[in-house]
Amino acid sequence: MKDLTTGNEAKLIFNFALPMVLGNLFQQLYNVIDSIIVGRFLGDEALAAVGASFPIFYTLIAFVIGIGSGATIVISQYFGAKKMHEVKQAITTIYIFLLFASFVTMFVGIFYNEEIFRLLNVGEDVLPQSVEYFTIYMTGMIAFFGFNGTTSILRGLGDSRTPLRFLIFATITNIILDILFVVVFKWGIKAVAFATVLSQFIAFGRAIFYLQKQQHIISFDLRKWVFSTKIFRQNIKIGLPTAFQQSFVALGIMALIRIVNNFDSDVLAAFTAAGRIDSLAALPALNLASALSAFVGQNLGANKIDRIKKGVRASLFMAWSISFFVMVIAYLFSDNLMRLFTESENVIMHGKNYLVIVSSFYLIFSTMFILHGVLRGAGATLIPMFISLFSLWLIRIPLAVLFSKHFGVNGIWWAIPAGWSAGMIGSLIYYLSGKWKNKGVVKQPQETSS
Repeated sequence: MKDLTTGNEAKLIFNFALPMVLGNLFQQLYNVIDSIIVGRFLGDEALAAVGASFPIFYTLIAFVIGIGSGATIVISQYFGAKKMHEVKQAITTIYIFLLFASFVTMFVGIFYNEEIFRLLNVGEDVLPQSVEYFTIYMTGMIAFFGFNGTTSILRGLGDSRTPLRFLIFATITNIILDILFVVVFKWGIKAVAFATVLSQFIAFGRAIFYLQKQQHIISFDLRKWVFSTKIFRQNIKIGLPTAFQQSFVALGIMALIRIVNNFDSDVLAAFTAAGRIDSLAALPALNLASALSAFVGQNLGANKIDRIKKGVRASLFMAWSISFFVMVIAYLFSDNLMRLFTESENVIMHGKNYLVIVSSFYLIFSTMFILHGVLRGAGATLIPMFISLFSLWLIRIPLAVLFSKHFGVNGIWWAIPAGWSAGMIGSLIYYLSGKWKNKGVVKQPQETSS
């Protein structure tokens, strides 16, 4: 556990974000290596099948993950206010919710995935592998939600280093199993899903063992677990807007996939491969925003507004510096990066265009997410939801449809940063209004800021 209400703001945020960046870097590196193995050993159709599965998986989990994000903020604010009884109740409440949600999600994902793939206009050449992969993948929902819930709880308590160790362990396990099942045993695309599910259960088991033996604030004696309706309502109040936001973002990705599927499977394969690289590039901004949310939550609970403002300035500077560096890398090496996944010149060409266009706007992307981090940490999650819905459904998706008709595949890629730009402007306007300062769950007189 880490108290973020005292000490140098930039140093605290950097040190808190670094383990998350490294952990998610390992996680995304797994996704990249996973896609490289699939593309190189199973072919472009299998790579497209994995890519088609992601937006469906994201849509099914997005609502639950959004509700879970509310628990992280509630825990961080109660911890900042030193209300440990409420912290313990918040932890058991979110675990009970995630257990129930995992069964519902698994049922829907297993029994209705083919209908969803057809709704996305997935080609018949890709559909059988997509269904096979996704059905197996969904059997790991209990471990997925449990593991991610545990890491979110620890981050709310100010501990980002332990989740890093868990993520590194899970990633290495996953890569080893991928190589063993696909390259050595040659079990096909189902092996990729098996490897992921097995590594998730192993990682979740290790996380539970750690919490039982070393983290005394959490008890796994189920007789002592409490589902607090009061705290769950607070989770819902804070997390529901994020849940809707995540769900509509996920549906937006599905809509984008449907537009991509109007072209041939090479475009979907390119979108999958380039998207893996893009996810790596986005990590610093995303994790700085998550660290800033915990920082804002604790300092708002402690009524230290000036520290929040200093933390925002430090986070923006770090995010901009990293984004500029990543943009240069994407410009210079986009061709080489795409060749890691495939030898198809058509796939490489489409993926390279994606990376060059999208990376030009990483500074805008990072600004948008840093500002969202402030608002979520303060509990003002409703505004980011509306901003995201506007930028996605009224800007990105309509422009993707329009531009794809006039400019082909590249028109889809240009619509992505157009949505980011709209989202950044809306977030900046609300942040500057200062209304987010009154959204905390721990009500205290406001500190006078200079």
